[in-house]
Amino acid sequence: DAVEAKDGWVAYELKGTHIRQALDYAASADLSALKAGESTPTCIHTPNGTVEGSLTKVSDQEYQLSVPEFQANLAAAWLRDLSDGYVGLVSDDSSPARIPGPFVVGASDAEPVKEDCSKVTVKDNNKPWFIGIMSEGQREALPSFEWEEKEGDLRRTPLYQVHKDMGAKVIPFAGWEMPVWYTSVIEEHLATRQAAGLFDVAHMGVYSVEGADAASFLDTICGNDCGGLNPGESLYSHFLTPDAEVIDDTLVYRRAWDKYLVVVNASNDDKDRTWFESVRDGKVKIDNERPWARTFGYQAEIRNLRDPKSGDDMRVDIALQGPRSRDILLAMGVDDATRARIMKLTRTQLCDATVGGPSTGSGEPFDLIVSRTGYTGEKMAFELFVHPERAADFWNAVMKAGEPFGLKPIGLGARDSLRTEAGLPLYGHEMGLGSGQQGQPDLGVAEGGFGAYVKPYQPYFIGREAFIANEQTRKGVVVRFRFTEKGVRMAHNGDPVTDKRGKVIGWVTSCAVDMDGFLTGQAFLDFKNAAVDTPIFIYQSAPEKTGPAPAEMKLGDRGVLPTAAVVVSRFPKL
Repeated sequence: DAVEAKDGWVAYELKGTHIRQALDYAASADLSALKAGESTPTCIHTPNGTVEGSLTKVSDQEYQLSVPEFQANLAAAWLRDLSDGYVGLVSDDSSPARIPGPFVVGASDAEPVKEDCSKVTVKDNNKPWFIGIMSEGQREALPSFEWEEKEGDLRRTPLYQVHKDMGAKVIPFAGWEMPVWYTSVIEEHLATRQAAGLFDVAHMGVYSVEGADAASFLDTICGNDCGGLNPGESLYSHFLTPDAEVIDDTLVYRRAWDKYLVVVNASNDDKDRTWFESVRDGKVKIDNERPWARTFGYQAEIRNLRDPKSGDDMRVDIALQGPRSRDILLAMGVDDATRARIMKLTRTQLCDATVGGPSTGSGEPFDLIVSRTGYTGEKMAFELFVHPERAADFWNAVMKAGEPFGLKPIGLGARDSLRTEAGLPLYGHEMGLGSGQQGQPDLGVAEGGFGAYVKPYQPYFIGREAFIANEQTRKGVVVRFRFTEKGVRMAHNGDPVTDKRGKVIGWVTSCAVDMDGFLTGQAFLDFKNAAVDTPIFIYQSAPEKTGPAPAEMKLGDRGVLPTAAVVVSRFPKL
């Protein structure tokens, strides 16, 4: 578009839902503290030279770029090409990347804002990354993130008494008193696969991340493309250290352009919250190449939705999983509009819904966030976020509505067997702290088999360079296996796996019974032995002390023998 020069400067309007994220990468200025109506000098580095100008924030989805007239066409053409994906970026590690978009670059009638750009430089900057960044200008490094687990009193979810009243066996788990089973693991496993199961996952951490920089912040701390979500969509992702070690895995739900829901593992809840706040507030190292760099996502309010301070926004998670789960949810009573929204949900989508009411005997209706997600491998599955004060009433209402459909309450035992059968990872087993065995380092995202959920096409996220480098030297991956006979002993985390010649090729990460009565599990194996149908052998609960050498064995002596298994498809057709 033609623009009119004023005092040798011109102005462009930059608009779009992704413009804030795009400018994080395309401009040198730190926009995190910029309020509407404020301006800041900036550089925009192009292949044909650096443009020095200013950026003015008009709103969360609109900025004004003011540049000298002689550089106007260069700046506009470069930004439009970035928006349209006509140019690709190549980082220092030669990995291709692209800018979030699209966004609009148009002529502006506004008065250009001329800033003093004499001190603007691409060298002197605390941002972790932008196009044209240089690593010169050493400053004091920020401290590495450290976390020490603290033991405390066992906590209880709002459903604790409900579980006791239903006769559940309750055990300590991740700092909580949780039901491990109500009847038996296999009965509850089969109920979920054949009808539906109801799970108390109210111990999981539930956070809201809100504000103009929410997407930018989450794209900094997550390996997946959170900013690429539309409202009503969700994704699976990971929090990584600068060395690409897994802090935790997570589900991220976008409720609005400036509002996300983030669910984390109960065992990592306090650690994750501290990591979020430390990164946002620039207190810890997030980049090995520029250890002084600070995140550009300051305008992001992080709220713990299990904290009473969140008031009416408080939420805990209850999971309804299995082929009849949608039928049960709708049987609780919904109006036509709500029914249409729930029926329209495809996997990973979410909506707000009002469910139940006096006509169903559940009292006041339940205000829910309904997400078609879960961790059982079921195609028809929901996670239902309800206010904790109504959690017990909601649980009972779901159980009553689900009785004709074969719904059963499900404990931790079947929760683990279902996710193991489905090939889904558990932090501390298939990835993360404690997952390394046999003197090996802890498993990363790709070793755990979920490298596809890390998106290096994003120009920057914490751990990106290390993740890409690790992929060049990775030796193996987590696979799913199945014992070839029934009635064998359970395998446990850390049990050694050998090939047919007796060479150790990996270790077991998880094991549980499947719906056919076989023991199935997951194991980290070297690539050579990771193909489907590869025979493997497992020493279940291998003793620390060996028996007599074969040449010394006498009648009645027992030797330790491995049990035959076979590598199967990582994700079964359930």
